[in-house]
Amino acid sequence: MIRLDAISTYADAMPSKRAMVDLATGREWTYAELDRAIDRLAAWIVAKFGPQSGQRLASLSKNCAEMAILQFACIRSGTIFMPLNWRLAVKELEGLVDDGQPAALFMQEAFTAPDNAPETLAIGDMLGLGEAGGAPPAQARRDFTDVSTLLYTSGTSGRPKGVMLSEQNNFWGCTNLIHGNAVTISSTFLCDMPLFHTAGLMAAMRTPLLAGGAVLISEGFDPEMTLRRMTDEKLGVTHYFSVPQMAATLWQRPEFDAEKLRKIVAWAIGGAPNPKAQSERYLSAGVRISEGFGMSETGSNFAIPPFELDLMLSKAGSCGLPLMTIRAKIVDDSGAEVPAGERGELLVSGPSVAMGYWNQPELTAKAFVDGWFVTGDAAVRDEEGYFYIVDRKKDMYISGGENVYPAEVEAAIAELPDVAECAVVGVPDDRWGEVGRVYVIPVAGRAVTGADIIAHCTSRLAKFKVPKTAAITDTIPRTASGKVQKHLLQARAIAELAKERAG
Repeated sequence: MIRLDAISTYADAMPSKRAMVDLATGREWTYAELDRAIDRLAAWIVAKFGPQSGQRLASLSKNCAEMAILQFACIRSGTIFMPLNWRLAVKELEGLVDDGQPAALFMQEAFTAPDNAPETLAIGDMLGLGEAGGAPPAQARRDFTDVSTLLYTSGTSGRPKGVMLSEQNNFWGCTNLIHGNAVTISSTFLCDMPLFHTAGLMAAMRTPLLAGGAVLISEGFDPEMTLRRMTDEKLGVTHYFSVPQMAATLWQRPEFDAEKLRKIVAWAIGGAPNPKAQSERYLSAGVRISEGFGMSETGSNFAIPPFELDLMLSKAGSCGLPLMTIRAKIVDDSGAEVPAGERGELLVSGPSVAMGYWNQPELTAKAFVDGWFVTGDAAVRDEEGYFYIVDRKKDMYISGGENVYPAEVEAAIAELPDVAECAVVGVPDDRWGEVGRVYVIPVAGRAVTGADIIAHCTSRLAKFKVPKTAAITDTIPRTASGKVQKHLLQARAIAELAKERAG
């Protein structure tokens, strides 16, 4: 029987090598220690629920080593790991519990369990469950192609969807990232991204362990602490994953020192289009930051090889080339593939693509078509095969008959050094059908006006792309993974404009 289990493989091959560190508590595990901890918990789960039960085991916790160990224990025991987003309201959590129907919930004491929660267990006591030295029977595992993880999307536009991921999906998604980002046995990842999100759970936690490297698990992103850890020679961080907002925040920190970050082998950006200006700032300073592309439904799909800075700089704004097992194409509204240079919708295919959505067969049928996942992202490919994400297709609006992609406008605004964050949405307009409204958060201690924003856009963009109004604000609604919740921002914009007209 093929094990297909990186932890047990490395526990045999290099038992004393560092595998995982919980930064909040200072606890460390070698591969042998991690293997034993997973086995002990998996044996307890099998004793409680039976082998290959397919029961969902949920977690409600900030990042901690226990969450990682629980996922691996679910694999070995034949259950399904179901991490919940702790930033959701209790009512929202009730909806996820109702959908996933977990048999147990491992929870940190700081959180409140939803009213419909199953048996609740303290996640802090989890590693003491079962007998020391216990191990599950090999036949407890489910098949490599069965669901092992139920990962709920962050929900930028409505009801979260439960993405069904098998170990085949997870293996190939992480393998793609390994080969696209120079991950080796010597790599150390700092995991700030939440472990209820694919970027944290798969890209930052599972990937280094699949390669035989190490993962440092933090409770979450803290700009000052993150910079300290990324530059700490004792920790030896070689890889990092963040959303664009996190990278912008770090750049603006007074203690930011690009020279100390040049040892980072690869800093991957995902979750939202990364402004070209931001990539250029980092790369020009010698920091190997580059936009990639991945989704809960597809794993890691694209990357720019982090080897030649000049190449990375020349492709700033691109999400890179398709990774090893990925096929990608861009199609028009009829489904026909478009040539290089022409915009269309991105479709991807490969063994990392998920099985579908839990309890949503109709939505699954629309999104997973003939072996391809329909991403909903507008994209373009250049003559050299590099892909560029233009924007979410649903975020596009039509002004005077012309398509406007907010990400393109946001990228232009991001060139302004006084802008920390910005987001553009389309709003109804009597004359043009729709026009843009931009929300801007200035860099701390600096000032920028709406007129400054409009003037800059006018100098950089076609007239129909220039937002009609600009609002300076201190908040832009985002999901836990940093994506702008455009549906909330658009509702806010429409309400504000209506109030202005009425007043």
